Amino acid sequence: MKAEIITIGDEILIGQIIDTNSAWIAEQFNLNGIEICRITTVRDKHDHIVEALKNAEQKMDLVILTGGLGPTKDDITKNTLCEYFNTKLVFHEATFEHIKNRFSKRNIDLNKLNRDQALVPESCTVLPNKTGTAPGMWFEKNNVIFVSLPGVPFEMKYLVEHEVIPRLQQNGKKIAIFHKTVLTQGIPESMLAEKIEDWETALPENIKLAYLPNPMSVRLRLSATGSSEIILQQQVETEIEKLQQIIPESIYGFDNETMAEVIGKLLKVSGKTLAVAESCTGGYISHLITSVPGSSAYYKGSVSAYSNQVKQNILGVNESSLIKYGAVSEVVAKEMALGVKKTLDTDFAVATTGIAGPEGGTEEKPVGTIWIAVAGKQKVFAKKFVFGNNRERNIIRSSQTAMQILRRVILKDL
Repeated sequence: MKAEIITIGDEILIGQIIDTNSAWIAEQFNLNGIEICRITTVRDKHDHIVEALKNAEQKMDLVILTGGLGPTKDDITKNTLCEYFNTKLVFHEATFEHIKNRFSKRNIDLNKLNRDQALVPESCTVLPNKTGTAPGMWFEKNNVIFVSLPGVPFEMKYLVEHEVIPRLQQNGKKIAIFHKTVLTQGIPESMLAEKIEDWETALPENIKLAYLPNPMSVRLRLSATGSSEIILQQQVETEIEKLQQIIPESIYGFDNETMAEVIGKLLKVSGKTLAVAESCTGGYISHLITSVPGSSAYYKGSVSAYSNQVKQNILGVNESSLIKYGAVSEVVAKEMALGVKKTLDTDFAVATTGIAGPEGGTEEKPVGTIWIAVAGKQKVFAKKFVFGNNRERNIIRSSQTAMQILRRVILKDL
């Protein structure tokens, strides 16, 4: 079943509010085997709504509209739908009783505008809205299903979950869709694409690959379509097994896992502990690690060593190292990692020192120069990175990269 979402509202087009409804609907429909092909936003104008409906009817099996069903004069969706489906507004007694009961419980008097919300197109199937006053409306025309829903998010969600999806499941037009996302880190998108090109080219026709990069990682989403979700899952898992043979060190997890969760599982299962020393990342790694529930089982703490004095007095970094090599150096990064490991008595430690920016760089050490060190059982490893001159992105990338290195060291030491 191919579907389009049409959101109605000037407030979306002028940037006053963000259209979260479409994202939520798309996710729910996809989970239920309904393919979203297009999302359209139109003004609260009759001609714009009609044009969007006509375009959708030509190519879709299902059209979902949200917005424009309130009690005020600028909500014109119902009248436009009456014209489009060649019908008229009629009074719906059950909806009016529901509205009266809601207002009565809140000690609010009804007015004409509230009563008008019980007017619905005669040809529609009314979808009762137990969370609000505007009902949903279900139309069918030329083998296309049209559903109009209120724009208030919690009302829309209730109707989708309790009315729309159950009815569509009975319709029998949906196909099976299976998604799985592979999480990679430490390899840029272009290099990753080049490395897995042959694997991507050989994917079955019913499996599509999408690259989803962000400052933290590059996600690879595999989307498979067919008649059986079980078969699709087996298909996707087989392709992922092949991918793991090509980029084994770059893959750290799947779907909604975070790097911090992956590291936490490794430490928890092995009974090992972790400490962090942060300079340029300023506590961001610690924030990511402690965002995982239960992290106190393996995470002992951190030192935010922004100044050289803290590096020396708390972490035991040698003054001679700071003078000879500078705070942003391999030697200092290693001494920070070993220092916090010893101070907090842990099995593993990670340290960062660098120039996050936007100022402070030199020709020898430009903005974005970061040294990351990880101390394990017997060795301490350090590596230099030069990310760029955006401070926020440098902090995020440094933190994620540090945790990826930490993950690899943990796996080797366990």
